[in-house]
Amino acid sequence: MTYAVTVDVQLPAGSPELDALQREGVAFLLRKGLDSVEAIEGPDGMEVGLTDDLIAVHPGGAILKLFVDAPALEFAEEAAGEVVAELLERSELLGEWDITRCEVDLHPDLLQESLDAADGPDAPPADPAERARRHRAGAPPVAPHRLDHSEVEAMRDRLRSLAPALKAFPLEAFGHSATDGTVGREAAEVAAGAVVHSIDLLVDGLFTDLAGLEEDGPTVADSDAAFMILDDLPPQFAVHYTALFARRLTATAVTMTGRLTQPHFGGLSCVAEELLMRFLLAQAEVTTDLYGLLTEEVGTALETFANGLYSYEDTDPESKTEDWFTPFDAGRYVHPYAANDD
Repeated sequence: MTYAVTVDVQLPAGSPELDALQREGVAFLLRKGLDSVEAIEGPDGMEVGLTDDLIAVHPGGAILKLFVDAPALEFAEEAAGEVVAELLERSELLGEWDITRCEVDLHPDLLQESLDAADGPDAPPADPAERARRHRAGAPPVAPHRLDHSEVEAMRDRLRSLAPALKAFPLEAFGHSATDGTVGREAAEVAAGAVVHSIDLLVDGLFTDLAGLEEDGPTVADSDAAFMILDDLPPQFAVHYTALFARRLTATAVTMTGRLTQPHFGGLSCVAEELLMRFLLAQAEVTTDLYGLLTEEVGTALETFANGLYSYEDTDPESKTEDWFTPFDAGRYVHPYAANDD
């Protein structure tokens, strides 16, 4: 089975952020390293195939998406981690970079579907980490369980810890106020953290869609594959959703989500950003609902945030797709790669 393994690598602590020229250099080094890989040796000498890869470099590091043919998820993760670690070690300029994540992400919708459908004593656990632990221990798989209180509280704590990363928007943007706000601090933090948590799902989903489209395209309309993001776009334009379109959308998503973690967001820049933001907020709602955290107060927080984002825009998702990447006005920024419709 082919697994899409996400590997996050970051600059050493205390290093300045990468400028545009440095990011191009890092992308070149990573591309050169991955192109030299012919095969990956997995656990116990098993050969694991690397079928495709994608690289996205940002100011704080890079995200690599490796498409790995392996008999099990844990083999794919271990093999991908080893090949990236070796790649960094071989490069003098990247030798001190750190791998902060190496895992196969599960889309919340697919995770819930799996939980609902799972039955019988041989059903594997839904948590990849638990699957890997049991694989290493040689324990037989057991049926997955519904989320218990400790798991819900762990996710609540995680989302609240992610909230400060949304630097572009204070908790007031989610309806919280120390005096007369309609949303309490905890609910606002859960909502803000869910937005940050959903960034990975958005970017990973686009990478996965791009790989699927390049294999089964040339357009979404011509493909019978299921797409995580592209299937949620207006279906009447499916014939225009090509690999180039997916790349432009991915560049837009990386730019937009990057601004969310900077002090000044500057508003949504184009139709594509508005559509991507709607997906991001929908995923935030799915995540909180999946873990039993979508209370009325959290729902109000997400709605308040959405209303603030869209209150000044005039989105027309029925316009031609080439217009989706046109800035609303001269003061808005769209990534040059996305803006170029050639």
